[in-house]
Amino acid sequence: MTRIHFNEVVTRDGFQNEPHFVPTEDKVALIDGLSHCGFAKIEVTSFTSSKAIPMLKDAEAVMGQIERVPGVEYTVLAPNVRGAERALACRAEEWNLVMSTSETHNLANLRMGREQSFAGLREVVAQAQGHAAVNVSLSTCFGCPMEGEVAESEVLRWAGRFADLGVRGLTICDTTGMAHPRQAAAMARALQTRFAELQITFHFHNTRGMGLANVLASVDEGIHRFDASLGGLGGCPYAPGASGNICSEDTIHMLQAMGFDTGIDLQRLLTLARHLPQLVGHEVPSQVAKAGRINDLHPAPPYVQALRQGITP
Repeated sequence: MTRIHFNEVVTRDGFQNEPHFVPTEDKVALIDGLSHCGFAKIEVTSFTSSKAIPMLKDAEAVMGQIERVPGVEYTVLAPNVRGAERALACRAEEWNLVMSTSETHNLANLRMGREQSFAGLREVVAQAQGHAAVNVSLSTCFGCPMEGEVAESEVLRWAGRFADLGVRGLTICDTTGMAHPRQAAAMARALQTRFAELQITFHFHNTRGMGLANVLASVDEGIHRFDASLGGLGGCPYAPGASGNICSEDTIHMLQAMGFDTGIDLQRLLTLARHLPQLVGHEVPSQVAKAGRINDLHPAPPYVQALRQGITP
C-alpha cells in the first residue's frame, strides 16, 4: 500500500491572511491537536516581520509552547537571514524558504527580483548547515496571474539552482490555483526524473475546483508528499480571487477511501476541522467536515421498516 505524507500548513499559510488575530493559546492547542493526528510535518509559523504579517507576530511564543510529538517534523518559514536566526533559536527542525519562478509575482510578493531573492536565500541555506533541514517552496510553478504560463523549463532551472546548494526538498506550488491534472502529471514526471534524490512536495490550491484532481494526477505519477490546510484555509494576497489551499480533511478522506495509507487519524482531524470556524470566526471550505465521511452511515427513517414489512417477497 502506497504511503502518502502530508504537511499541514493551516497555522502558517492558512492563518496568515486571516483578518482577526487567533490567540497564541488557541494556535498552540490546534497545533498540539494536529500533532496527534499523524502528520509527517506541520508548518507551525513564519519568522517574517510582524508588521508584514501581524497574525504571526507570536511565532517565538508558539514555537516555545507547542508539544513536540516524536515522528512529527516541525517546520517554519524563514524568509531571510534574520528569520533564520529566529528559527535557529526556536529549534525548528526544517526551514522553509520561498521565492517565485515568476519575476512579476516575486516583485509583487517579496518586493525584489528573483536573482536578489536567490542571493538572500543562498545565505540562509548556508546558515542552516548542521542545524536544520532546508526545503525551498517555489511559487507560481503552474502559472502566474500576471505573466500567465510559467514554462516547465523555468521551474526546473530554479529547482536545479537550489538543488546545487544542497537543499533537502523542493515544494512545487500552484500558488494561485492555475494548475490542471495533465500539467500536474507532466511536472511530476519531469521533477522526479531530474531530482530523484530530493524530497518533492506538491502544493495545490482549489481556486478553480481542480485541487483534488491535481493530487490524484500527481499520485499516479509517483508524488507522495503534499501540503494541505485544515478547512481549506489560505490564499495568495497578490492574486485576485485565489482561494485557499486544498483542504486537508477532504484530500485525506479521498485518498483513504481509495485505499492509500496516509497515516492520519481522520476522525480526530475532523474534530479539529469542525472547531475551526469558531476559531477564525467564519465558515471554511471543508466539505467532509460538513457532510461526514462516506462510511458515516445514518439510520433509516422509521417508516422504512414499515414499508419493508409491507413488501411482498
